[in-house]
Amino acid sequence: MKITNSIYNVGANDRSQDLFEGQYIVPNGMAYNSYLILDEKVALLDTVDNVVSEKWLENIKEVLGDRSIDYLVVSHMEPDHSSNIQSIVDKFPNIKIIGNAKTFQFMKQFFGTAFEERQIIVVDGDKLELGNHTLNFTFAPMVHWPEVMVSYESQEKVLFSADAFGKFGASDADEAWDCEARRYYFNIVGKYGQQIQMLFKKLANLDIQTICPLHGPVLKENLDHYLNLYNTWSTYGVESEGVFIAYSSIYGNTKTAVLELAEMLKANGCTKVATADLAREDMAEALEDAFRYGKIVFAAPTYDGGIFPAMETFLHHLKGKNYQKRQVALIENGTWAPMSGKHMRAIIETMKEVEIIEPVVSIKSAMSLLNKEQLQEIAKQFAK
Repeated sequence: MKITNSIYNVGANDRSQDLFEGQYIVPNGMAYNSYLILDEKVALLDTVDNVVSEKWLENIKEVLGDRSIDYLVVSHMEPDHSSNIQSIVDKFPNIKIIGNAKTFQFMKQFFGTAFEERQIIVVDGDKLELGNHTLNFTFAPMVHWPEVMVSYESQEKVLFSADAFGKFGASDADEAWDCEARRYYFNIVGKYGQQIQMLFKKLANLDIQTICPLHGPVLKENLDHYLNLYNTWSTYGVESEGVFIAYSSIYGNTKTAVLELAEMLKANGCTKVATADLAREDMAEALEDAFRYGKIVFAAPTYDGGIFPAMETFLHHLKGKNYQKRQVALIENGTWAPMSGKHMRAIIETMKEVEIIEPVVSIKSAMSLLNKEQLQEIAKQFAK
């Protein structure tokens, strides 16, 4: 795909895999992007996953014609972007590989060689002159691996952003960017909001007209929309007003309480109420919604004296992704010894700036009149 007269996306889409990174459902496939800059010198920015190697090599040949590649810039060593380093070295025997010290450390671990005779090791702020085009390298450690760096091409004002601003889905998928970019961000990059903010500060003075991520579409128009969303996400701000209810239910009584609470919330003026049955719905989608909304209800039965497994797993996922700055209500259920609320609280209290609304609604088998009154109180507080 031609981005400018000199810059091309030679990556490829894959729709053959059901999971990305062995866990994320990708119904509309994945895009593996790789970029060529044609100038006096030719630079290739990143390779692709092995699942699209053949198509990628065809794309490179079509754009290059009889020319060779002078430089391979390695932005990120994760295998979905680095798997074809050896194949590109074999195809272009004079190519030089540009990366930082950590890049080549990981390269040695993956391939048994760091291609020492081809290395050009850069430090934060270094430049690469290609002719009319100049690549400016900015280190972005832990966005979301420690060796990550982004490249800014100053002539055409293009940011090659590595995994930042990526999304699930093939580049030609007929879907809005926000939803699958949000699910991608919070499940893959989201733990590292502070590091995203540090990168934003480094890039603050650049005139960026185009963003070229390693996954998803190239972003050219309405860049403020994408940048504002990333700023909200990386500061753990509230993107959408509303309430998210994540629940598990064994025989349906906890679910009944959740559905009743949802109706109470709507009756009290909450225009957006989202629910997720954690045992049945995509965990990554539920995690996305937990970060999207500012008010969350966790509802789960007691199981073996603890928390129903799907809810326990979900809470640990949230903790691992640095969940914070939210208002939370808890609903527990148990026939003889309701304990799930106590255990949910113990996990949530380890998270930053999470306020738990009191009291915990404690259902014994099925809802009582007192429980309905407590749910109504939650609805009133969350509707404020």
